[in-house]
Amino acid sequence: PQAPAEGRRRGPSRRRRPWRTALLTVVALLLGYAALLVALGLGSLDRVDAVPAGERPAPGPGTTWLLVGSDSRDSLSEEQKAQLSTGDVDSRLTDTLMMLTTSPAGVPTLVSIPRDSLVTIPGNGENKINAAYAFGGPPLLVQTGEPATGVRIAGYVEVGVDGVVEVVEAVAGVEVCLEPAISDERAGLDLPAGCQVLGGADALGYVRSRYTDPDGDLGRVERQRQFIAALAERATSPAVLLNPLRAVPLAAAVGDALSVDEQAGPVDLARFGLALLRATGPGGAMLTVPFGGYATTDAGSVVLWDEAGAEALFDAIRTGNPVPADLVP
Repeated sequence: PQAPAEGRRRGPSRRRRPWRTALLTVVALLLGYAALLVALGLGSLDRVDAVPAGERPAPGPGTTWLLVGSDSRDSLSEEQKAQLSTGDVDSRLTDTLMMLTTSPAGVPTLVSIPRDSLVTIPGNGENKINAAYAFGGPPLLVQTGEPATGVRIAGYVEVGVDGVVEVVEAVAGVEVCLEPAISDERAGLDLPAGCQVLGGADALGYVRSRYTDPDGDLGRVERQRQFIAALAERATSPAVLLNPLRAVPLAAAVGDALSVDEQAGPVDLARFGLALLRATGPGGAMLTVPFGGYATTDAGSVVLWDEAGAEALFDAIRTGNPVPADLVP
């Protein structure tokens, strides 16, 4: 006879696995945490029109962003200007100009363009490249940089003086190693030799200082790359990313600090961040446009590029090939 229904075997019972529930909970929390950080950063970004009009270079196999550091004091109070030793300069120039490039075949590359480089600015004749920003903002700066290098700029990222301070403070300082000591009254900087952690004000002075550097702006751009590499390493360290007390303020500070082109979406910005990490890491390349000397023109003392070296550099970027090894320090 058939056994009563209540007595039948229903097969192995499904046992709950606490470890699986715990794992799913952890994954959900991590995803939520990451989404919060992304939302904080993206939600406060400023958008700027950086797309120039007219004919432009053809897109290459890689992607190039223009990374700009503005010296504008517009967002600083009088007290902040005094604390940061920025002075009351009314002009809007670019203390930092870098091209960040990544491609399938080439090595991720971060190239500093000296601010006093002599170039042709559309509608304004020959002048220092940083004057393009003062004459016409981001669009004219891109419109100037593209024909000078032959490289199409796909994205634009700008940070102001206050943004540097806020981001450094959010990660509790950035470590740099100095040899020799640096003392620059105009940048409000007095640092001893050796390794040390810089707070926001000192970090800003470190990337701005040039008047006491024997190499002038060429020495400054090298320090700027070193600083960016140290900041990227610190910002992506477990001590920051896994600590909400650091990561949340960092995400908010990055969003407040940056202005990006209107066409940049979340995926573009993620690729920019990854490219910056790779370019400043062990597998990347960091260099300055090859130096060809100084000259005195109507625009003042200007930097000339080494024509052959610059062409070799920008040709590699345009074609997606590795930058020639002899150009990388």
